[in-house]
Amino acid sequence: MKRREFITLIGGAAAWPLTARAQQGERMRRIGVLMPFTADDLPGRSRLVTFVQALQQLGWIDGRNVRIEPRWGGGNAGDIRKFAAELAALAPDVILADSSATVAPLLEATRSVPIVFTIVADPVGAGYVDSLAQPGGNITGFTNFEYSITGKWLELLKDIDPRVTRAAVLRDSTIAAGPGQFGAIQAVAPSLGVDLRPIDVRDAGEIERAIAAFAQRSNGGLIVTGSPAAAFHRELIIALAARHRLPAVYNSRPYATGGGLISYGPDFVDQYRRAAAYVDRILKGEKPAELPVQAPTRYELVINLKTAKALGLEVPATLLALADEVIE
Repeated sequence: MKRREFITLIGGAAAWPLTARAQQGERMRRIGVLMPFTADDLPGRSRLVTFVQALQQLGWIDGRNVRIEPRWGGGNAGDIRKFAAELAALAPDVILADSSATVAPLLEATRSVPIVFTIVADPVGAGYVDSLAQPGGNITGFTNFEYSITGKWLELLKDIDPRVTRAAVLRDSTIAAGPGQFGAIQAVAPSLGVDLRPIDVRDAGEIERAIAAFAQRSNGGLIVTGSPAAAFHRELIIALAARHRLPAVYNSRPYATGGGLISYGPDFVDQYRRAAAYVDRILKGEKPAELPVQAPTRYELVINLKTAKALGLEVPATLLALADEVIE
């Protein structure tokens, strides 16, 4: 999507003439949006555009009867906290939050403004909600996977390169889902004959040094678990995997479409469509505490054959047959 089209779609009231704004007697509603990415991050922009379009289909038009207030954290924890406080101070009708990177600061900023989250792996373990069925409080949303799916990433790594006996697992140990995902992979590793090494994704330098050290020995591969930090360093991780000729399995589609070898995970864009429905229900009077946290309904397997060829790998036909998308 071109930048101009994106700005036109979410530009707020400026994109509409005065005559198209809230109808007489109709209150202009306000939706805050907190994203952990930079404003020019393509997957992040695509998710927000999908959300805005889904709202339009439900009758909520930015600049006419609702004003959308997006904030982009740029991967900086300090900026995300600042924008969380800023959005809370605006007292919007509801806030849409992407991942744990934004949810935790928002809950520090407000326990009264309704929040709908997307792409959070373990909202109960993180303490965001009381339970999936009955969230309680001011927040609900959509999980991005169950821990059991993480074992599939290691299976895929062995399927695409049976020589792998060592796997570096990139994870964010500062969020509840980081150790949880690593533990689930650890549970299946012995049966697959793979030794694991955790690598934290706190900063670019640490990632680069750790992968370079890991790649000094043969028969290695990478698994990139789900976290906002890994997503922020997506391009670097893909480049390092290519540089060190490491087969890698990623947790979501943007990695594979961006040059990574293979990804398996939920359709994040679909979560934004579903989040729009929850926002609609909250705008019409329902409470987050009454809306159960929902699991993904669709998972995607994406294989990048161009990358496989560069690594000298032949993807098994059985794996190709299962793929939702094959990039050639």
